[in-house]
Amino acid sequence: MASTVNLTKQTTARPFADESSTVKNANRSPRIKHAAWGWLDVEGQAEPYKDAKLFPGGSREWNWRETNTEHVPGIQVADVQELLEHGAKVVVLSRGMKKCLKVPAKTLNLLKEKQIETHVLPTAEAVKLYNRLAETSPVGGLFHTTC
Repeated sequence: MASTVNLTKQTTARPFADESSTVKNANRSPRIKHAAWGWLDVEGQAEPYKDAKLFPGGSREWNWRETNTEHVPGIQVADVQELLEHGAKVVVLSRGMKKCLKVPAKTLNLLKEKQIETHVLPTAEAVKLYNRLAETSPVGGLFHTTC
């Protein structure tokens, strides 16, 4: 069973890694408190993520098996589509700490067709930009915290 956390009220419940957890607040995107190798500490979460999807009103574990995401060919259209469904008008895609995660043209083309401002960066830079954008924009992000 997935747990839900409201950004204005924290809970200590945390699902297993293969279950999703969602932070709910329709007004803004959650901030990233800390990022390190294999670790993404997100506002409203009791435990850190390894890989995460962040979007206006929430966040959840990014389970690559759901969309058959692999380092190559990389981030799938379905991965970014979820961010857009949650209202992201700007998207930040992290390629990992060592830039091993690819972003295929079909994924970037979808974002371009939908006129979504898109940033593709190594994870450390992506976190900084995402937090800055989250202050004023409905931003979504995919964060890979290892290679």
